[in-house]
Amino acid sequence: MKLGLQIPDLTWPKGASSLGADLAAVARKADEAGFDSVALMDHFFQISVVGPPENDMIEAYTALGFLAAHTERAKLLTVVTGVHYREPGLLAKAITTLDVLSGGRAILGIGAGWNEEESRGLGFPFPSTAERFERLEETLRYIRQMWSDDDGPFQGKHYQADRLMNVPQALSKPHPPIMIGGSGEKKTLRFVAKYGDMCNLFDGPDLERKLDVLKQHCENEGRDYAEITKTVYHTFDIGPKGEKTGELNDALGKLAELGVDVAIGSIPGLPDLDLVEKIGAEVIPVAEKL
Repeated sequence: MKLGLQIPDLTWPKGASSLGADLAAVARKADEAGFDSVALMDHFFQISVVGPPENDMIEAYTALGFLAAHTERAKLLTVVTGVHYREPGLLAKAITTLDVLSGGRAILGIGAGWNEEESRGLGFPFPSTAERFERLEETLRYIRQMWSDDDGPFQGKHYQADRLMNVPQALSKPHPPIMIGGSGEKKTLRFVAKYGDMCNLFDGPDLERKLDVLKQHCENEGRDYAEITKTVYHTFDIGPKGEKTGELNDALGKLAELGVDVAIGSIPGLPDLDLVEKIGAEVIPVAEKL
């Protein structure tokens, strides 16, 4: 099993004046410690499960480009982009740019989106749930075409384009992996089976059932379930002094038994670099053997 670090909380003690240096240091340490990926949320306001909306939040793709310059091997992604935040052509160019400039380390993390408060707050359209899922499927088709040899037009219900040219193309082959976030059994997991390379689920009591649903969708779509990288969000809480390290290792072992390939999560206590280093020394080697 591999571990990916997500950094959702950027309200750190030294404030915005030190945020660039602190974020670079965390990402660099995660890269050195053996984390397979470094991820940010794609939000404009902080989400309620992390803190109040007024807490610090930075734009994801600008920040991932910054992190590309401060890391060498870790993959870079959002967990995950809401489909209504960017037109698909812009999103495809952003991921392609990240992939080219990072040496082939970009992943597209995408989902139907949900945060109405920040969308209304900044004046972004917030379509109905049904329309956001329509846009998600069209965006997946659109971006996959941009990452192919077909630079012809695109005609959809919500998006139309004359020429899906993408130069330079991404370095990752056949294209940057597409991770679809969400656990909806009728649409989201079907989209994973049809268009995705990775899923992203939450670690909850229904996780095993969600994986079974994904497996059934793969059978229906004629897709090999083993081709899908199964990622699960799980917080890496080892305690302030590492006293919970054993509990985390046990939890990761249970995820591995279900067939989970990658655990992605935050580390409570950042930007404390000692916590990142301790996970690199005492958790990642254990996970890699699972």
